[in-house]
Amino acid sequence: MAKKIYLLNNLKYDGVENLEVFGIEYISSEIDINKYDALIFTSKNAIYAIDSFNKDWRDIDSYAIAPKTANVIQKYNGNLVFTGVSSHGDSFASELCPLLKDKKVLYVRASKTVSDLTQILKSDNIDIDELIAYKTSCKKVDKKLENNSIFVFTSPSSVQCFLKNYDWNESYLAVCIGETTAKYLPSEINYKISSKTSIEECIKVAQELQI
Repeated sequence: MAKKIYLLNNLKYDGVENLEVFGIEYISSEIDINKYDALIFTSKNAIYAIDSFNKDWRDIDSYAIAPKTANVIQKYNGNLVFTGVSSHGDSFASELCPLLKDKKVLYVRASKTVSDLTQILKSDNIDIDELIAYKTSCKKVDKKLENNSIFVFTSPSSVQCFLKNYDWNESYLAVCIGETTAKYLPSEINYKISSKTSIEECIKVAQELQI
């Protein structure tokens, strides 16, 4: 019998069960977006959040960390000018440094972040502000989990909120979307990391572990 795969967010995929251990709350703002030359997005949720209270962002040059984020910018008719190659926050910052000289920049982000993107840009004399547009909060979950299940963790929040709800069973297997997310797992938990920072790639890894 194939092992059960749980995805720790609300996106739907065939053969995968969602385990929603955290939620997203948008934080509205009266910010004048038009005073900026460039917007940085490292998350799709940041786009959903800012679009919920200010449509003017669509007219400003947008810089996306990865193709998935870039696709959402385009879907919302934003002005995508650059998509990162590395898909990791600190490396993305290094990619941005030569592109953002002499620009006034706004980084639209979550209340908690794990990269040093802002500091890296500031150290290169980039004029950058931050807008906290959303936050994550853990949900209480009481679903009974099967032994030998595989859990796909797509963010540090997914790890933290899972561990608030459940003790780790040694029969479980973990798949992480990247090194940063994996760092939030307790040291005794073995895990696999997908070769690309995409949920689809994580699910492929999980499916290989099902057998």
